[in-house]
Amino acid sequence: MSTSQATSPASSPSAPGSTRVAAIQTVSGPDVGHNLEVAAGLVAEAAAAGARLVALPEYFPLITADEQAKVRIREADGAGPLQDFLAGLASRHGVWLVGGTVPLAAEADDKVRNSTLVYDDAGRRVARYDKIHLFGFQRGGERYDEAATIEPGAAVCAFDSPLGRVGLSVCYDLRFPELFRAMGEVDLIVLPAAFTHTTGRAHWEVLLRARAIENQCYVMAPAQGGRHPSGRVTWGHTMVIDPWGEVLACREEGPGVVLADIDPARIAGVRESLPAMRHRCLD
Repeated sequence: MSTSQATSPASSPSAPGSTRVAAIQTVSGPDVGHNLEVAAGLVAEAAAAGARLVALPEYFPLITADEQAKVRIREADGAGPLQDFLAGLASRHGVWLVGGTVPLAAEADDKVRNSTLVYDDAGRRVARYDKIHLFGFQRGGERYDEAATIEPGAAVCAFDSPLGRVGLSVCYDLRFPELFRAMGEVDLIVLPAAFTHTTGRAHWEVLLRARAIENQCYVMAPAQGGRHPSGRVTWGHTMVIDPWGEVLACREEGPGVVLADIDPARIAGVRESLPAMRHRCLD
């Protein structure tokens, strides 16, 4: 898989004290097997480039015009081929893997939980986050209603990793800054996404940079990016942003790997020079 279009430190080793991360971009379609093959190849590429934490985008196993398709492949929590796939990838490559989103069983029989699953470098699951905010949008002939097939989660999620505290969010969550405040102090926010071209062109980068700036942490956003077999067009622009709001690496469209280094000294320096977190007056 090529990483052209992505500005990243792929050819150089990680700086002393920093940890390399990789955000994966895909253009998933209706063939789950093919989607998993593409994801596996990109995770292998990221691991070979020195990434210790790798994140897949939202809906990496399946994007189709048939909204019931994800209900048909949903899995029970803790068991299923998609979960086995993620655990196996993490252990095989010795990376921490943020599994984009997979459809897990919901309380309603005709819906799923849109769940981000995290596995450590031994393939053990260490975190689960169910997408809380469900996307709804209508303009002209373009219409989306995630609530028709997805049941929302309710719990904020952050976990400890080799590169520090990591907060989890998914796509439309990006528009709700109170979610990120509720994570507490984190070093990295991971936001798998499948932003539409319409909303992404208008808001994607500015919202990601705002979340990095106001929380003074890195933000990594692996995305779907391109024209899908169903005709849907996603914005892409998978990126990694530093605590000052600078875009470190970005891939505009097409499958690929976006690499960047997470430096705890950079986080500490930003928070020391501008101690906005300590200046907060309202909870």
